[in-house]
Formats: sequence, C-alpha cells, structure tokens
Amino acid sequence: MKRAFGLIIIMIFVLGPALQKARAQEEKQEKWIYQKSMRNRLPVPYPYLREADVMWAKKVWRLIDLRQKMNLPLYYPTVPIGDRKSLIDVIYDAIRAGEVKAYDPMKSDMTLEITQEDIEKNFGAGTETIQVADENGNYHDTTIVNKANTSEVKEYIIQEVWYFDKKLSSLNVRILGLMPIRLSINPNTNQLEKRPLFWIYYPEFRNIFANHEVYNPHNDAQKISFDDLFLQRRFSGYIIAESNVYDNRNVDEYETGRAALLESERIKNSIFNMEQDLWEY
Repeated sequence: MKRAFGLIIIMIFVLGPALQKARAQEEKQEKWIYQKSMRNRLPVPYPYLREADVMWAKKVWRLIDLRQKMNLPLYYPTVPIGDRKSLIDVIYDAIRAGEVKAYDPMKSDMTLEITQEDIEKNFGAGTETIQVADENGNYHDTTIVNKANTSEVKEYIIQEVWYFDKKLSSLNVRILGLMPIRLSINPNTNQLEKRPLFWIYYPEFRNIFANHEVYNPHNDAQKISFDDLFLQRRFSGYIIAESNVYDNRNVDEYETGRAALLESERIKNSIFNMEQDLWEY
C-alpha cells in the first residue's frame, strides 16, 4: 500500500508540470469546434541528396511582397490570435528565446552572426532622449522607450537554390535563407526607407515553422504550417538576383523599370528551359 502511494506521489511530481504546460498551451489556442493538434509536428524530410547527383544548380534571390494578396497569410495576424502568429513574430520570438541564430543582413552567405542588440537596433527599438517642454516653458530631458514593431516588416528576400537531380530526373528547389525587410518612415527626411534586418538559415527554422499554423484561405479545417506553405510554394515573388560573376549583383543594378521585370522573367525561364532541354523526344 505504501509503495503504491509512493508511486502516485512520484507520478504527480513528474507529470504535474507537463500537464500544466499542456493545459497552458490549450488555453492559448483559438477556440474551435474540436481540439486542434499543431504542436510537436516534424517537417517533411527532404529527399536524400548526394553531391554526385546534382548535375546543375543555380542560386537566386527572390523578393516576396507581403502586400500582395497571395502573400497576406505571411503578414497577418499583426497581433497574435491564440497560438497563430505572423511569420515575422514566429521568427522574432524564436531568436529572442535563443533557439536559433540570426546573421548579418549584409552577408548573404550567412557566416557572420549578429546579436539581439543589433536586431533591436535594426528594428528601431531602444531608448531615446528628447527635450520636452513643461507647462512653464522649461525643457527637460525625457527618455522614450521604443519597442520593435514587427508589423513594419512587409517584404522578404528569399534565397533559394534550384538544382537538377539526375537520380530523380527532376528539377527541384530548396530554400537556403530568409531576410525580413522593414519599411518605415524616416523621421528626419519623412521618406519611406527599407532596412534589411537579418538573415536566417532556413533549415534551422524548419522545426519551428512546422509547429506554427498559418491561415489557409481556402479551408479552415485543413491546417497548414509555415513549412508547408514554403514547401508547397504557396507564395508569390519575383527574382531580383542570380549568382553571377559581378559580385552577385542585383537586377536593378544594371536594368530599371520594365527592363528589370523582363530580366527577372528571363532568369526564371532560363531555369525551367534548362530542364526541358535535357529531355529528348
């Protein structure tokens, strides 16, 4: 009897915190007609890839504008709804929790790490001292605390590699990195400016993305994750650069306006035409 009582006490101490954590997560979830299960999911594994099987590859950079209708699920909700967050909130919270790393936005090879302080600075967060007049006309120093406004992130640059796998005889793509772009009004010039925030290495984030639900505009009952969205290419973007001998220069460095859009289409078509040219009929 005493042994059984002791086992019960041990189970309470061991399982109690886990049950409390599960209950807390359940309370944060958006109310629904049944219990949603999005946690503890694993991303769909990539097909095994050998270096010898890659007979051709091309790295490209693509701009995703979150103001386009197809990309709205990546931008909203600007304020978390239950456990559903926007893409930038998922990324920002994971970096702040120390689960993953962020890299210098000026180095697309993602080799130079940056600190949380650097990220906050790029977001425009921090303290600022200004002169404020009181009721008597005397000026005093006042400290203002600015917090990061994640809703200002309205663009992403996605770095991806298109490759031909001769073992599968197919053209495939894998995402290497994501870089959020902050659009804000400069208080000094009153002009809109774009600020790259940081690079993230996409494979490090797949487990996190797989456990966060993104809004499915076609079916509320079919839950998809951010990893599903990127894997199934449920976003819209256009190529802004490809790997080239000129320091991987962007398209807008040598073409402008309509010519830049045509150049983007030419790069996209050259990738798909490469696959078609390998087949014989």
